[in-house]
Amino acid sequence: MLSSAQHTATLQVKLLSSKGRLPARGSVGAAGYDLFSAKDVTIPANGRAIVPTDISIAVPFGTYGRVAPRSGLAVKHFLDVGAGVIDADYRGPVGVVLFNFGTADFQVKEGDRVAQLILEKIETAQIDHVQELDETVRGAGGFGSTGIRKTDAVMVDDAVKKAKVDSA
Repeated sequence: MLSSAQHTATLQVKLLSSKGRLPARGSVGAAGYDLFSAKDVTIPANGRAIVPTDISIAVPFGTYGRVAPRSGLAVKHFLDVGAGVIDADYRGPVGVVLFNFGTADFQVKEGDRVAQLILEKIETAQIDHVQELDETVRGAGGFGSTGIRKTDAVMVDDAVKKAKVDSA
């Protein structure tokens, strides 16, 4: 069983207005903290809007905040979240970019849960500039190439190699 005593990191939250609400987990095992709308916003059909939360945050050291969709909004209303990275050194207001892929406008009401904030650990690495990378079985195949037949993958890989030669 999980308990709140297992938490050691702290997410600092500043309310920017009386309409801002502290992020809240929906259950003990929830991965994310619900983010709440601070005002009524219309997300136009096949459009997007930024929904203000009227909070600023400071994420724990070694993490970043990922603003992720709420599954119910995605399934029932065709809403998705975009531009969802909150860096550890960002201190401005948190806004949620909501995309409406539906055919009808969607009304967000003040106080609605619009997204979830997930804290994820980050790893930074030293950058090493190299002239070549090691070969792998996959090679340069991307954009769905792992789901195609091997003969098709070889043809894609050959085309990529030819393009490299042609551009040299």
